Amino acid sequence: MLPTSENPSGLLTAIRIQHSISSDNGSKAPINESSLNLFNQAWLNRLDDNPTVIRLLNNVPPIDEHTLCLLVLELFQKQPSLFAVPVVNHLNHPVGIVERNSFVETFIRPYAKELNAKKTIADFMNKTPVIVDKETSIDDIARIIVDAGMQHMVSGFIATDEGQYLGIANGHNLLTEITQRKQANLFKLAHFDQLTKLPNRVLFLDRLNMAIIQSERQQSQVGLLFIDLDKFKHFNDSMGHSFGDELLIAVSERLIECARESETVARLSGDEFTILLDNVKSQADLDVLCNRILDSMKQPLRVMGREVFITVSIGSAMCPSDDDKSAGLLVKADAAMYEAKRSGRNAYRHYVTGMNLYSYERMTLETDLRMALERNEFELYYQPQVLLSSGKVVGNEALIRWRHPLRGLLPPIHFIELIEESGLIVPIGKWVIEEACRQQVIWMRSGLEPMCMSVNISAMQFYQSDFCEMVKSIVIESGIQPEHLELELTESVCMHDVGSVLIPLQELHDFGVKLAIDDFGTGFSNLSYLNKFPIDRLKIDQSFIRHIESEPVNIEIVRAIVALGRSMSLELVAEGVETDNEMDLAESCGCEFVQGYRFSKPLPADQLELWLSDFSKKNS
Repeated sequence: MLPTSENPSGLLTAIRIQHSISSDNGSKAPINESSLNLFNQAWLNRLDDNPTVIRLLNNVPPIDEHTLCLLVLELFQKQPSLFAVPVVNHLNHPVGIVERNSFVETFIRPYAKELNAKKTIADFMNKTPVIVDKETSIDDIARIIVDAGMQHMVSGFIATDEGQYLGIANGHNLLTEITQRKQANLFKLAHFDQLTKLPNRVLFLDRLNMAIIQSERQQSQVGLLFIDLDKFKHFNDSMGHSFGDELLIAVSERLIECARESETVARLSGDEFTILLDNVKSQADLDVLCNRILDSMKQPLRVMGREVFITVSIGSAMCPSDDDKSAGLLVKADAAMYEAKRSGRNAYRHYVTGMNLYSYERMTLETDLRMALERNEFELYYQPQVLLSSGKVVGNEALIRWRHPLRGLLPPIHFIELIEESGLIVPIGKWVIEEACRQQVIWMRSGLEPMCMSVNISAMQFYQSDFCEMVKSIVIESGIQPEHLELELTESVCMHDVGSVLIPLQELHDFGVKLAIDDFGTGFSNLSYLNKFPIDRLKIDQSFIRHIESEPVNIEIVRAIVALGRSMSLELVAEGVETDNEMDLAESCGCEFVQGYRFSKPLPADQLELWLSDFSKKNS
């Protein structure tokens, strides 16, 4: 502290340079070590990314309230940048503040020094300074100063730590910090995704462009992964957008864990992510990262207290072998990702010539989709379902196709997300039910044996207030028997709000329509709720059936699902059966029905009739 009239001591500085101000008896000012440590710690804390007043503090040592005023005047004269001096008592508690300009002006007057020579600083200080705790946020201190009076912008405010003086700051510090924070926030808003905190499309493209330029100079290669979550819409629609947001955050963290520090993980939009790799030696480098990501997704994600499993589809491309421009490279990685989805999801593909069609579709199809229904461009294909015990076809699943006038026949992988995002799923979904029922009646009237017609229902369709009445109306108008229509819903739809879901399910079931849970095992298998629903069938997801002979764990999963289904008197359907081995293992696990390429791919109605005739002859 500065020398006082009662106890001459010394002057503490903010750094380890001793400013010696002579007291009345000529003594020098020793440094107070404990106070110096406190100031040094405060200075280090400013470097932390913590938006509290600690970031603003200046290392101005306090003076004792009994310090002579002339010594404080000398202090201001020797330190022109010192805007104010805090005053503390013997307990190091702040009791006032001395603002430079008003204090110095007092002593410019004639005879001021002689008249006030024996007075202490307590006679001149502001005894009601703004004092805040070190944890006070910068935004809060700004409001406090405005409320207390703008003079405190000049004199400043004092920060304490458990009542002990910690540091001082003024309006200049505050305004500088607020300005810098706003600039930083604007940069973050422009360059980082606000949900996941990952680089956004703008920053990612900038880094991709820079990486390509660098690769040209160094004759190296750049790798790009385009990653899309499989069936993310099911989670978002059934569990709500808050759950979907938390899932995206969890996925982004998992991707960061898989990537190296030198690799950029970014979120482009929605559930689309990218990873940029510099100095790639070969495609094998991308394969390693792709496999690491796919393996990591086998572990559950913890989201809002739930364990969630989700898979991803990945497309990759390399510069300069696939494209030497950022836009082209991104389009081709995107196209490869769609090829991975088309091949069954939970996979990765590298770009090869001819894939770019898919990315072009994504940019232009929505406009065409809005006209497709009016132009009768949609068609239904049908895939048969076989009862293993009899070898007979007992049902067909209706699957939509789009015969685009320019691009030809498109499977739903190329447009289903677009019709869901645009809301077109409601009118198009209604058309699917109508057309499937109409075709079933035609087959029945032509003499074919009764078969069940299965139709997939999206979450958006199901949650329409008039959904049940719409289904009943179609059944009545088409003439189909209600028991010949089966509606397939994902289990995530059923788990959304059990109370509200149960009512329409029960209404449809009472009407006679069959109900099935599709893709069972991939969502939220809440058994206690599932037991309450009037469900007739469980369709085991193809991811458990495909290559089941080489995945022992899948055999156990299928057996567990079958045991669950039987305990609730449900029929079990194995989806995606492609080989004899898969069919035999599905049957040995207890599945009663199978569906997949082992019997037939989806066919248009006329071709299915021919196939049914041939199949019947072979199995008669």
